[in-house]
Amino acid sequence: MAAENLHELFVDELKDIYDAEKQLTKALPKMAKAAESEELRAGFEEHLEITRMQVNRLEEVFKSLGIAARGKPCEGMKGLIEEGQEMMQELEKGPTLDAALIASAQKVEHYEIASYGTLATFAEILGMQDAKDLLGQTLEEEKEADERLTQVAGQINFEAEAEGGEEEGEGEEQESGMASAGSRSGSSRGSSGGSSSGGSSSGSRGKSNGSSRTKKR
Repeated sequence: MAAENLHELFVDELKDIYDAEKQLTKALPKMAKAAESEELRAGFEEHLEITRMQVNRLEEVFKSLGIAARGKPCEGMKGLIEEGQEMMQELEKGPTLDAALIASAQKVEHYEIASYGTLATFAEILGMQDAKDLLGQTLEEEKEADERLTQVAGQINFEAEAEGGEEEGEGEEQESGMASAGSRSGSSRGSSGGSSSGGSSSGSRGKSNGSSRTKKR
C-alpha cells in the first residue's frame, strides 16, 4: 500500500535500504574475489564488515519504531548489482575489470548516500533523534567509502589505460608481421615472372625464321 504521510514513507524507505544492504552482503564477497588489486580487494572485504554493522544499525532503528526489521525488494540495488555481475562475466581479471568494479561500487555508494541522506532528514523532521543519529553515522561511512574508492581509482584507471596500450601494440606488431610476410611473398612471385625465358626464346625464334626466309629468296 502506498505511503500516505511522511512517517509511512520513512518506514517504506527504511525497508528499501534494509533489503539493499542485505543484497550487498552477498555481492561484496564476489566483487572482492574478482578484484586483482590487493588494495581494492581489501577495501571490499573491509566494507563488507561495515555493511554488516550497518544492517545491525538499521535493525536498531526498526526497534526504536516498534516494528519488525523487514525489507522490501529494492529494485534499484538489484539493478546496480546485476550491472556489476555482467562486468565480472565479460571482462578478464586485471586493471580494466578493477576499474569497472570501482565504477560499479561507486554507483552503489551514491545510491546509499542519497538513501541515508533522505532517511536522516525524514527522521529529523519526524523528531526521531536516535534514528537520525544512527542513519547519519551510516551516511558518513558511505561518504568515506566513496572517497576511498576514488583514491584507489586514481592508480587503477591509469593501469587500465596502459593495459589498452599494450594490447594495441601487440596488434600493430601482428599486422606488421603479416604485412612483411605478404611483401616477401609478392617479391618472390615477381622475381619468378621476370626470370622466365619464354620471351627471350620467342625473340630468338623470330630472328631465326627471318634469317631463313632471306636465304631462300
